[in-house]
This record gives sequence, structure tokens and C-alpha cells, in this order.
Amino acid sequence: MTKRKQSPRTQKSGNKAVAPFAVADHLRTPADRLEYLNAWLETAPEDAPGIARALGDIARAAGMTAVARDTGLSRESLYRALSADGNPSFSTVLRVANALGLRLRVTRG
Repeated sequence: MTKRKQSPRTQKSGNKAVAPFAVADHLRTPADRLEYLNAWLETAPEDAPGIARALGDIARAAGMTAVARDTGLSRESLYRALSADGNPSFSTVLRVANALGLRLRVTRG
């Protein structure tokens, strides 16, 4: 009996192969994206990697090619910077936010 290879986008769970959850697939509207990022900022305000990853999820939902074009950065560098292991510069965060039509605002907590 030959063992079947699993697709790189699937993981085995019990007897079933399941695809990993892709947040970007569920951020369909600008309102969804804004709510998602605000939830990250409110629940984990000091989790810089998590917030960067959330910004990456939003960029993927909006279309990474368009975000790359609007920021002047390459898609590859954006995928890297906005990944779980990324560490984007503040300049990159601002450029991505601007490309997504988001504005940062500071309030007293």
C-alpha cells in the first residue's frame, strides 16, 4: 500500500485532511477588516508580531499585489514582513496601512 502525499496546504486531523484556516478569506469587506484589526489592537495591544500578522491578513484579503504596488514595496518583502516571523519597520506598517485606506490614531487609554 502506497502512502499518499498530503498537499502542503492541508493537515491531517484524525482520519481527515483539512485545510488550515485562512483568515484573509473571511475579511471580505472594509468593515470586516477594520473590525479585525481593532480587535487585535484592543485585545493584544503589545503583541507587535500578532498585529503585524493581522495587518498581513488584511493585506492578503485586499490583494497583496495591489498593496505592494501602492506601497512601492515588493510582494515578497510584504509577505515576509507581515508574517508570523516578520518584524516590519514602522515605515512599512504606515505604508501598508495607508495603502489599505487605514489611518492610525492615538487616544488616551
